[in-house]
Amino acid sequence: MKTIRRLLGAAIGAMAGLLIATQGVGAGTQPDVPTHAPYIAGQLLVATAKMGDPRFRHAVIYMVNHDAQGAMGLVVNRSLGKGPLAKLLKAFGADSKGVTGDILLHYGGPVEMGQGFVLHSTDYKAPGDLIVNNQFALSTGIKVLKDIGRGKGPKHSLFALGYAGWGPGQLERELARDDWLTAPADADLVFSDAAPEATWEKAMQVAGVGL
Repeated sequence: MKTIRRLLGAAIGAMAGLLIATQGVGAGTQPDVPTHAPYIAGQLLVATAKMGDPRFRHAVIYMVNHDAQGAMGLVVNRSLGKGPLAKLLKAFGADSKGVTGDILLHYGGPVEMGQGFVLHSTDYKAPGDLIVNNQFALSTGIKVLKDIGRGKGPKHSLFALGYAGWGPGQLERELARDDWLTAPADADLVFSDAAPEATWEKAMQVAGVGL
């Protein structure tokens, strides 16, 4: 398996830290936006067989944010590689003293691949965290990675590069044409180490679709 160091390449050099940027991620406002669709932050977005974008084939996305301004989520079932966490921190220019273990790098989505995100359980809290609900939070700093490597981090975590983003009304239109299904999110599914297809199949079952 390729290591994180090889996979990040130029992208890792561009990351001065873990930053979250949800503005300006979509295609902008378009006409005929459905207004009846509920917002789905905190839920799973599951690609259906109608999904025409190969980047999202059988993707399972945890929705971090969704409102009138757009939506942002992280693909949780597509890993890129595994490598030493200490080397990753050194690549960020951060202190790696006392850090041990490996970290699995995920593809979070096609937008801003030079940005990193740590989705984690809410048993861990750090300054600046975005609390999505009582199960999931998003950390935007290096501290969480250090704490994970020192055995002081969250029980569950997922480190991703990039994110999936939609402009105002864009996700609503994709839902209306059945590109996606929604499903409840739980830690066992979001933080699963199962194969990508197995996670997608499980998410489809949770969404109520028989395969």
